[in-house]
Amino acid sequence: MRVLFVAPYLPSRVRIRPFQWIQALAANGCDVHLVSLVPPEDRWASDTPLRHACTSIDRFPLSRAQTLTNAARALVTGAPLQALYSRHQEASAHIGTLAASGRFDVVHIEHLRGVVMAEHVTTTPIVFDAVDSITLLFEQAATRAPHLSQRLTARLDLERTRRFEASLPRRFARTLTTSERERDAFIRLAGPDVSDRIVTIPNGVDTEYFQPSDAAPHTPTVLFTGKMSYHANVAAALRLVRDIMPRVWQTQPDAVVVIAGKDPPADIQALTADRRVSVTGFVDDLRPYFARARVAVAPLVYGAGIQNKVLEAMACGVPVVTTTDASRAFAARVGSDVLVAETDDDFGRHILRLLEDDAAQEACGRAGRHYVEAHHNWQTLGRRLIDVYEDAVRYSRSISAR
Repeated sequence: MRVLFVAPYLPSRVRIRPFQWIQALAANGCDVHLVSLVPPEDRWASDTPLRHACTSIDRFPLSRAQTLTNAARALVTGAPLQALYSRHQEASAHIGTLAASGRFDVVHIEHLRGVVMAEHVTTTPIVFDAVDSITLLFEQAATRAPHLSQRLTARLDLERTRRFEASLPRRFARTLTTSERERDAFIRLAGPDVSDRIVTIPNGVDTEYFQPSDAAPHTPTVLFTGKMSYHANVAAALRLVRDIMPRVWQTQPDAVVVIAGKDPPADIQALTADRRVSVTGFVDDLRPYFARARVAVAPLVYGAGIQNKVLEAMACGVPVVTTTDASRAFAARVGSDVLVAETDDDFGRHILRLLEDDAAQEACGRAGRHYVEAHHNWQTLGRRLIDVYEDAVRYSRSISAR
């Protein structure tokens, strides 16, 4: 299978889904030509880890001036800000030329931001990996985001995003989501007649890269990981420190919290006023933090899709406490593979038990590791992705033959 892989950002261990798709496709014998933008927030990213998996990589810098111009264009035209953020005429023309060359069987478009990059692709079948429904995310963020500016932005873009996402399953041969909840959201938007063109493939986890540590953690460490420029992660981290940990500290005053992830905003950095809280900023390797953690927590206030932070912690043998909504994206057994809480009191009780009970901590960690080995292997998921590509090619041929 010859794949033209289009991404609005350079795939990396931070942008983990496209990064692992490319690795899995190469391992399954596909030729992958990557065309990627490099937006201003990802200037640090390198394509070195991708070179062995791609036959070619074409990078197009996206400047801050371009993103601001794109945002202004969105406001004028009524298109969603997310959809026009990655508008890049040179990259789009290049992708159109490559697709028209006949060298590729399928075009893979990553994320809502990547859609505008495929505007000149007319003949090659397109598989659009939506990942999450941005509409579903904005519906929650409009009332639950931690900052007024984020709530207002979500409200501003919500209706435009609804209209835009509703059109996508009809534009593309196949649309991918990471969970059934996201698939249901797209069917609700686009209508039931396109349900057979919307496919769920969850995220995987690299179980060779993320492995349990040989050394048992001694410090009572509670870990939260995630890209901290993402408002849903900010809301969850604030909840953890402000609302949940005071309940833990009443019994375990020496427990520490580590918040690990790039671009923490000021209100997250301010949490370090408590000496028991540390905020790392960007780290190029999360494994040492998992090795020192007794428990990983994902107390999401709202969110969308499947949580990589949960999969990575489970792969490292770290027990996870998360919410019911987050756990529904997995097939994990609640109470053994993963622990679920809704109230701050329930989170506190689960955290305390895992900090104090070695047997419970080890058992939950082992069960989580076994779960991801069985259900979230990237090579297996990559073969499912290739099946989707083949379905898209057959579908496009059947449409052309009519």
